Formats: sequence, C-alpha cells, structure tokens
Amino acid sequence: MSPRPIPDHGTTARAYGSRGYRERCTCQPCRDAGNRHGKQLRVNRELGRSPFTPPDRARAHLQMVHQTMTWLELTEVTGFPISNLIRIYNGQRKKIRKETEATILAIKAPAQGGPGQCIDATGTMRRVRALSHVGHSYDTIAKAAQTSRNRILLIANGRQATVRRAVAERLAAAYHQLAFAPPPRNKHTNRSRNEARAKGWDGPLAWDDNIDDPKAQPEQDAPYQPVAENGRDSLRMAEIEHLYLLGESPESIAKQLDGNEKYVRDLIGAVVRRRAARAEQERAAARAQHTAEAYSEQLLATA
Repeated sequence: MSPRPIPDHGTTARAYGSRGYRERCTCQPCRDAGNRHGKQLRVNRELGRSPFTPPDRARAHLQMVHQTMTWLELTEVTGFPISNLIRIYNGQRKKIRKETEATILAIKAPAQGGPGQCIDATGTMRRVRALSHVGHSYDTIAKAAQTSRNRILLIANGRQATVRRAVAERLAAAYHQLAFAPPPRNKHTNRSRNEARAKGWDGPLAWDDNIDDPKAQPEQDAPYQPVAENGRDSLRMAEIEHLYLLGESPESIAKQLDGNEKYVRDLIGAVVRRRAARAEQERAAARAQHTAEAYSEQLLATA
C-alpha cells in the first residue's frame, strides 16, 4: 500500500523526504516545517517527553472494532497498512506513536448487523460439510461463495469459531445453489465425498431449517432395507430419502435401484420441498401456541 497522500507544501514529510519514493523538498514552507519539527523534538528530549506510548489502549480498541469491521475497512478508515494494524492487534508492538493511538481510538465501530460483524460459524461449517458430502470440492464451493479455498478448509475443519456475516451470507447462497445440483464428474467429486463420509459429515437432508442452530442435531436414519422392485413412487421416494440421509449420492442411489439418475434427483427435490413445508407447518403451530399462551396470560393479568 502506498503512503497516505500529503499536502503539496509545508509538511515534515516533504521536508525529510522518503528514500526511494519522494525526494526532499527544499521550498521555504517545507524547510520551516522541518525546522519546527526538529525544534520540537529537541524540546521534548530536554523535558523527557516521549512521542511514543504503550499500545494497550489502541490494541483493546482494535480488538473491539474488529468484531464488526474487516481489516480492509480498518485500513481505509485509518490509512495505515494492514500489516501495522495486525502487529498492534497481536501485541507485536511494544510502543506506538501517540498520533497512531489517537487515530485508532477515533475509529467508530458500525452498528451490529453489518457485513463485517463476526457471527457464529456453526451453520456455515455445516453447509460446507454438507456440500462436501454430496461431492462438491473445496474449489467449487470457494468459487460459488467468492472466497478462497483456504478459508473453506478452515471453516470445514472447524478451525474458525466465527465468520464475517458477509462470508456466511455468500456461503448460504452457494449452499442453496449447490446442495441439490449434480457435482462435476471428476476425481475431486469422489475424493470430496469419501473424505466427508470418512469424517462423519452429514449431507443436506440431515438438516431442515435448524442448520444454524448450534444445539440442533442432524437427523439420523436406520440401516437401509430395500423395497420391492415394483414399488410405487411413494415407496420409492421414502427409499430414496432413506438412502440419501445415509449419505448415498444420487448416482449411487440410481445404480442401487437400477433407475434413472434424473428420476432420482426429481424425487430428492420433492423430498426437500416436502420437508421444508413440514418444517414451516411446525413453526406456524409453535407461533400459534405462543400467541395463545400470551393471550391467556394477558386475560389472567387483567382479570
């Protein structure tokens, strides 16, 4: 990042110059600024004043505002390089200039709910693992979510307790796009699927709308028992749902049932819609019960 822009004349920065970037300015306003700065340094030295201060206050403030702001946003606000801010944040600076402290303490954190806010990563981790379960590679997920592969790896392996709200929203959109879309047919598909199953990760059908709830548990199914070959669509749908919950891919289900892969994917889509409708009915019933209880309490309070 290039240095911050400075006025044309009358500054110590131009008076002293910058090796390899800016020559010393010999105009009278810049010379006067340099002389004033040198005199102030001599006075401070005689009086025992230090231009530096411990970084504790700046570090604490950085840690607070970093909960709702990204490093790029902090860089834009302060004008400091990201590397300098990170060193202060991690306690790698023993002292900083008082001007630097004042600039950092002047940062005003935005309200909660912004794109830079840190939120719980449980739902995001489950989405990445579910996409890996059905065969999507980390590269495919990263491209759909407009983030890096390393970020996806950290989230999938549970090494990030929180994520930025913007990242979580992009991964949620990628999840809706890829969860029931066929993964590319290449070596990465089987590798991702096998790795996810070896680690015990759950697929999309193991979660309803509770995927973001840290207390929610994935839906588990009993061992597979095949139905008759001439089974009806309703039985086939239950069988396909059962196999999908056990972690089988649509291609594998189609081979086991000796059926058409498109037919299997259509039934899986119907299963997903049915489960979503059932979850919505349960939420509506819970809301109605809560409203009725609140009304009863109000009647008892006014009686």
